[in-house]
Amino acid sequence: MKTCEFDFILPESLIAQKPIEKRDESRLMIVNRQNKEIEHKKFSDIIDYLKKGDVLVLNDTKVMPARLFGVKEKTKAAIEILLLENINGDTWKCLVKHAKRIKENDVVVFGDGLLKSRCIKVMDEGIRLLDFSYDGVFYEILDKLGTMPLPPYIKEKLEDKDRYQTVYAKNIGSAAAPTAGLHFTKELLKKIEDKGVIICYITLHVGLGTFRPVNVSDVTKHKMHSEFYRMSEDSALILNKAKKENRRIISVGTTSTRTLETIMNKYKCFCECEGFTDIFIYPGYKFQAIDGLITNFHLPKSTLLMLVSAFSSKEIILNAYKEAVLNEYKFFSFGDAMFLK
Repeated sequence: MKTCEFDFILPESLIAQKPIEKRDESRLMIVNRQNKEIEHKKFSDIIDYLKKGDVLVLNDTKVMPARLFGVKEKTKAAIEILLLENINGDTWKCLVKHAKRIKENDVVVFGDGLLKSRCIKVMDEGIRLLDFSYDGVFYEILDKLGTMPLPPYIKEKLEDKDRYQTVYAKNIGSAAAPTAGLHFTKELLKKIEDKGVIICYITLHVGLGTFRPVNVSDVTKHKMHSEFYRMSEDSALILNKAKKENRRIISVGTTSTRTLETIMNKYKCFCECEGFTDIFIYPGYKFQAIDGLITNFHLPKSTLLMLVSAFSSKEIILNAYKEAVLNEYKFFSFGDAMFLK
């Protein structure tokens, strides 16, 4: 299977640069996987496609202001880093821009010394293990010094950093937002629950995989980076009961999907657990966990496009994306949504 099979022409003007004023007024494409029919709605209409007994699974990860700008202590060279994963204590796996500038034992200073880091290990692909030192509470300092790690295709400044968080974000640790969830408001979630839809939460901290394109021609040769996930006992009970009773499990986003499929693959049921996943889902994969998927419109040749193609088919998805371009849907993080049912 070739990466080029997942390419499509996307005008740059369709890449959303800022969030819509009201989250749930973004556009929503409904795609029926059985008869291939497409409907054009707005996101608040999602409630009409959910029914009593459905389980809606949300990723409650919270995005860290994970991008930091500092200088090398010795040379004063400008250094930009992105926090990816807490290894233990104050040691973090980080993506360093112009990484060749940072070698073992190099010290980087942030915020006039409010925060410092020392490189303790050089890794591949611009990754460094950095050990941080500071006085106070790390996340409070990060909130002062860090900026939201918006993807590189978003050029405009984000005025309200809360718009790159879901309204239900809870567990801090992501280097990027689970963007399918950005469309929900608290009011819409309440209406969904009032209809008898059960909402449950899982956690997957979005990491480096979000920023890495597929650079190999053969899809099967691509290597995903691992990301931390967690499922509570309460969520496992809700999901197992839904499975037993043949009720729909609808995943919000590719991150929720990867978590659910990872757990089902490993344990053959849902259970209280945590760990790391590097699952790569592409056409040919047999889904075990989900019955529906709410997702945004993704990059050409991306692992996310491959996942949604696996859930329906490459033909259905590329046709839907062609329709989205013709109808000027907005793409990527702050873009519009699709419901694959």
